[in-house]
Amino acid sequence: MTAAPRQDRDRHPDGPRPTPAGTLRLPLPVVLAGARGHGRWHLDNIRGLQRKGLVRLAGICELTPLTEEELDGRRVAQSADLGALLDSTGAAVAVICTPIPTHTDLALTAARRGVHVLLEKPPAPSYAEFRRMADGMAAAGTVCQIGFQSLGSHALPAIRRLITEGALGRITGIGGAGAWVRDEAYFRRAPWAGRRRLDGVDVVDGVLTNPLAHAVATALALDGSTRAEDVTGIRTELLRANDIESDDTSCVRVTTTGGRITVAATLCAERPGEPYVLVHGTEGRITFWYKQDRVLVQRSGRGPEETEYGRTDLLENLAEHLTGGAGLLVPPESTGAFMKVVEAIRRAPDPVALPPDAWRTVPGERRRVVPGVDGFVAAAADTLALYSELGAPWALPKEVSTA
Repeated sequence: MTAAPRQDRDRHPDGPRPTPAGTLRLPLPVVLAGARGHGRWHLDNIRGLQRKGLVRLAGICELTPLTEEELDGRRVAQSADLGALLDSTGAAVAVICTPIPTHTDLALTAARRGVHVLLEKPPAPSYAEFRRMADGMAAAGTVCQIGFQSLGSHALPAIRRLITEGALGRITGIGGAGAWVRDEAYFRRAPWAGRRRLDGVDVVDGVLTNPLAHAVATALALDGSTRAEDVTGIRTELLRANDIESDDTSCVRVTTTGGRITVAATLCAERPGEPYVLVHGTEGRITFWYKQDRVLVQRSGRGPEETEYGRTDLLENLAEHLTGGAGLLVPPESTGAFMKVVEAIRRAPDPVALPPDAWRTVPGERRRVVPGVDGFVAAAADTLALYSELGAPWALPKEVSTA
C-alpha cells in the first residue's frame, strides 16, 4: 500500500514544527502503536471515529504485523518502527497503547516529528519518566492527551457542581472501590504483566496503577486534586495473592490540600463487581460507577436520585482540540497527582505475599480468590480506612508504607 503523503510542516532544527492546535483539518491521519490486547479497543474506536469523518487510520505500529483477518480485510501501512511510520504516513496524531515502560520514549518519538499524542494510562512507570515525557512534549509544542477515559464522563462536572453547591454539606472524604477477577493467564499475557521491574527498568504494573488506575484518577478528579502539588501525603498497603512480582490486592490513602481519599482494589474478588467512587458529605453521599457513567445521589431529607450521563471520547476530544480549539480534557498536568501515587507505589517495599491460607484457587478457573476481600474493598471505600485499620487478617500494620 502506498503511504499517505506527509503533511507540509515548517522545520525545527530538531524536527518538524507541529501545526498549532485549532488549525488542523479533519479527518486527522492517525497511527496506532500497539493494536493487540487493549489496543484492539483503540483500533475499533479509531474506526468508529473514522466513520464520523474525524480521523483516518493511516498506519499501525506492531512488532508483528496484523493479519488481514485482524484488519477485517482492510489494508493499512504497517511497521515496527514508529518514527519511520510517522514519517511515511504524515500522521498528525499517534495513539500509543504499548507496554508501560515504552510510553515516554514513544511519545517523544512522536513529539520530535511534530505529531500529537493520545497516550494510554498509566502515562509512565515513574514520576521522573512522566516529567521527561510531559516536559519533552511541551518543549516540542505538541499536545498530549492521557487516556483516562473516565475523565471524559459528563458525570464528573455534574458531581463537582453538586459538591460546589453544597448539596452534600461538608465533604468528609472520597472513597474508591474496585473488586475484579483475573485468572493466571492475565498475568502471563505479556513479559511485563505482573512485574514491578523488567530487566532493570521500572514497570509498576499493580492493581492501582494499571487495571484499576481509573478509580484512583477519578477520585482525585472529584476531589479537585489533579496536580502533583495537590498531594501532601500517601500511605500504601500492597499485597499479592498471585505468584507475581506486583500487587493484586492493595489500598492507598492520599492526603490532598483539599481532603482525604482512600481507594481499595483487588484482582482476586470472589465475585466481579463494577468499580466505583464514593463522595462522602455531612448531608449525603454520591456513588459514581465510572465505567457506566452512572451516578446515585443520596441526600438527607430527599429520595435517592440516579442518573446516567454521556461521555466524550478522548480521541474525539483531541481531534476537536487540534481542529477547533476545544479544551483538552486530560492534559499531562491533570494527571500529576495520579503519578505521585504511582511514584509512591514504585518506591514502596515490594508487595507482601499473602499466606497460603489467605487465598484459594477456584476449581476449573485457574484464578486465585481472597475470601472476604470483596467486603473489605467496599468497607474501605465506605469508611476511608485501610485494610489494616479494618482488621483484615492478612493485612498487618507493618505493611503500611508512607511516601
